[in-house]
Amino acid sequence: MPLAATFSALPDLASLGQRWQALEARSAPGTSIFLGWTWMESWLSTSGARPELLAITADGADVALALMGRAMMSRPLGAVASLSLNQAGVAAQDRGFIEYNGLLTAADAPEDVAACAMHACLARNDWRVLRLAGVAPDSPLLGPLPGAPRLRRRVRIDESPAYFIDLAAVRAAGGDYLSLLSANTRSQIKRSFKDHGAGQAAIEVAPDGATASAWLAEMAALNVGRHVDNAWDDPLFRAFAQALVQRGLTTGQVELLRIAIGDTLLGYLLNFRHADRAMNYQSAFTAPISPKTKPGLMCHAAAVARYADAGLSVYSLLAGKDRYKQSLATGHETLEWWNLERFSPRLEAEALLRTVLRRPASA
Repeated sequence: MPLAATFSALPDLASLGQRWQALEARSAPGTSIFLGWTWMESWLSTSGARPELLAITADGADVALALMGRAMMSRPLGAVASLSLNQAGVAAQDRGFIEYNGLLTAADAPEDVAACAMHACLARNDWRVLRLAGVAPDSPLLGPLPGAPRLRRRVRIDESPAYFIDLAAVRAAGGDYLSLLSANTRSQIKRSFKDHGAGQAAIEVAPDGATASAWLAEMAALNVGRHVDNAWDDPLFRAFAQALVQRGLTTGQVELLRIAIGDTLLGYLLNFRHADRAMNYQSAFTAPISPKTKPGLMCHAAAVARYADAGLSVYSLLAGKDRYKQSLATGHETLEWWNLERFSPRLEAEALLRTVLRRPASA
């Protein structure tokens, strides 16, 4: 059946929500939570972003949807017009940091649906850079496009591991998650529990919106001064996190965990529960009670036990090159960030400068 691609102004959230959720219900079971309405509605309702709607239809019925932000992208030689997949293209509005990005696609959609979407983007003349953030290396959006206008260059601007813990391996080890880790990480976690009196970590799950709001406020307070670029300092991000948790509690896709040993708080984990996966999206930890205590590692170890007991397959730490994620993980996936560039005198000059500056001094 022939596919048709159309761009339109962003509809009101009520009507867009009905359309988006109807397609989400027809998507494959493992579809990214970042492409679902829980994420999208939270982002749109709090960020002020007003991207366009890209719809791919067959016989008038949606088979794929995406949001395309249009903005002027800052570049070394001046701003250029850009399109951004499921982002606004404005840093302040994209602090949510989308991952596992792509098209929301019906499970029975034709194989060429991604090619149709890319052809539709390339048919527009109002952009020089198409930004694809947090996509899998095998994303069909990166595939060949026979018959499409040629891109000048494809630039992978970043790649990141998305570390995870194989929960089936934890169960196969009789629940002994620490036995799957390096001797150093295992020692750090055991020492941390010993410094807390060797007690068991207890997990509370936020039971309602009021509790979740109070815990989110505590997370923001615990993160003050902990990071150079702290998203929790940003009111837009705090509003987004609040909306995400409130909506996610209703759908069952978000858990907010408070972890303690006795009366001693260790920290909070804002996690996604989707399909057979749990994913840690945000966290906040108390100051260590001793130089060698690692409350963050303790919280994640407790979460691993929770999700392994629940029969899930993976506990993901999502994208990030942090050493602690690598230490806790038993494997990783890879996500990539791409700029697909058209010809532009400004971008050509920039590419030439990069080539010249990379030459050795003796050249």
